[in-house]
Amino acid sequence: MLRTRGLVKDFNGFLAVNDVDLSVTPGTVHALVGPNGAGKTTLFNLLTGFLKPTSGSILLDGHDVTGSRPEAIAQRGVARSFQITSLFEELSLRAHVELALQGRDGNGYRFWRSDKQLRSYRAETDKLLEQVGLAGRAGVPAGSLAYGEKRALELALALALSPRILLLDEPTAGMGVEDVSRTVELIRRVREDRTIVLVEHNMKVVGDLTEKVTVMQFGKILAEGPYEQVRNDPRVITAYLGESVA
Repeated sequence: MLRTRGLVKDFNGFLAVNDVDLSVTPGTVHALVGPNGAGKTTLFNLLTGFLKPTSGSILLDGHDVTGSRPEAIAQRGVARSFQITSLFEELSLRAHVELALQGRDGNGYRFWRSDKQLRSYRAETDKLLEQVGLAGRAGVPAGSLAYGEKRALELALALALSPRILLLDEPTAGMGVEDVSRTVELIRRVREDRTIVLVEHNMKVVGDLTEKVTVMQFGKILAEGPYEQVRNDPRVITAYLGESVA
């Protein structure tokens, strides 16, 4: 579904991503984990076109998308979330999702022309908000949401693109225990008929959700496999806890 070969991103001599071969199987939840600075978010930015690789290739469903712009990759069915929430504080949840749906259909630059056009997305908007547990908050401004609810709204915006591949960058970062549990259940609900790749530091979340884990360190793949296999890999223990512990 998603594959890289020899992927490199060089920032003036600093190899943030260094010769990465990644293979994501359709219909799975695949985690990218590793210490801070391992290159996970840089890899996400390469996969989604926000950065251009120095060398190597990116294949999506067998199509070479290396160096493509973010909108071109999105049109191939890839959507992503970001580490930091970025919402219009005064805009309602419903308006956020309606505008996202317009963008999906190529009407993103005509949002001022007709309230009727926006209302045509009402049913789909309400369905998406219900899917992420925000049906009762559709009319409230995004700025009034709790942190976990804002992350749920961002997921609804990603789902509005009808993605086949969903990339989630630290979806539980900064959350309390209850919000983490809700987010895990939410990802379980939306994974049907989708492939999900997530960057995540919470190893319990990784163990609960994923079929395959790729561990990165210093821009390279350190270990890869099922969660139980990689969590017991001495190289992974060393990367996280230090040589003396391993």
